[in-house]
Amino acid sequence: MNKLKIFNDPIYGFITIPNALIFDLIQHKYFQRLRRITQMGMSYMVYPGAHHTRFHHAIGCVHLMQKTIEILRFKGVTISNDEESALYVAILLHDIGHGPFSHAMEHSIVNNVSHEQISLLFMEKLNEEFNSSLTLAIQIFKGVYHRKFMCQLVSGQLDMDRADYLKRDSFYTGVAEGNINSERLITMLNVVDDFLVVEEKGIYSVEKFINARRFMYWQVYLHKTGIVAEQLLIRVLTRAKELINDGVVLEISKPLQYFLENDITLKDFNNEVLEIFYELDDFDIISSLKSWQHHYDFVLSRLCKMILNRNLLKIKLKDKNVKTESLNNYIESLVNNYKITKWEAKYFVFSGTISNQAYVPKTQNINILYKSGKIEDITKASDQFNIKALSKPVTKYYICYPKVKL
Repeated sequence: MNKLKIFNDPIYGFITIPNALIFDLIQHKYFQRLRRITQMGMSYMVYPGAHHTRFHHAIGCVHLMQKTIEILRFKGVTISNDEESALYVAILLHDIGHGPFSHAMEHSIVNNVSHEQISLLFMEKLNEEFNSSLTLAIQIFKGVYHRKFMCQLVSGQLDMDRADYLKRDSFYTGVAEGNINSERLITMLNVVDDFLVVEEKGIYSVEKFINARRFMYWQVYLHKTGIVAEQLLIRVLTRAKELINDGVVLEISKPLQYFLENDITLKDFNNEVLEIFYELDDFDIISSLKSWQHHYDFVLSRLCKMILNRNLLKIKLKDKNVKTESLNNYIESLVNNYKITKWEAKYFVFSGTISNQAYVPKTQNINILYKSGKIEDITKASDQFNIKALSKPVTKYYICYPKVKL
């Protein structure tokens, strides 16, 4: 059987599968599940084209990793065949642990278990199935491999994950400002003392990358309508969990029911739980929303209708923390108008924070390599003042409350 297949990708054109192991991993049911996990969660409420999946994204990352290895080898960086294959595996599977609607579920379906932790569990399970051929990839994914530039390519300030999702999300949302030139960025990469650097002539591409990342976060990923839609989805599942714990019967798929009935933490994730998690995807959630909109519970039905009909809560962004008095006024109004409890009213009135830091120099620097051999962080190398500003976190506060009628 020919395993060197070709994908036709709308971003990069034709993408080739580099080896038989990658083909077999793509064919595996765990990876095929990513076709049913939306890349951008609830962002389609704002940008109607944002329906692409984690499957798209992972394949794109492998393509960029192929280009990067080719460039680095051309520049004299030694990368063995085993390391090459491990890099492909690590970047292919880096998002395999995402739950339905991506980030929205990390605090609803499971109890503070990140998608990276679940990705690692899937990788370890696959490593058993594939006769330990993922061992090196797991070391790179965990960031413990001694050649640090490889870990940086999978998870770092200029990793293949960001290089793909900025370009891909920009394409599917139609937000042109996020469209980075990932090919040029990759061409400018090099390695010094096993750490990733960007050659001096690539400095403007890095500036564009950081600016694009800031723009995409505030304009797309942290768009206020997307935020309120995601918060409503989280509250739907919180309410469903509450009702199930009180003995209320809900029409629900078995995998989703399992995670709502049980408080699953990282230590609970054995093979059986992992297999149930694999069965969870966006369709479980959408199906539940369609069913629960007709439920007799006031809170659950209203929340579901809000999402399905895009009749969302009002959201206001502020520079300062929301006053408790403002929240209480909205809560009192709901209690009086709908004869519900304060506890129930809080599902429709709440506040929170969003923050973004386009460049985080303390975790992993983006280092510029000058022709003289000198290496300097981008914030010092760049003559753009705003690059320094973008390395500081920005926090905004929001309040959500109903429009005129629930």
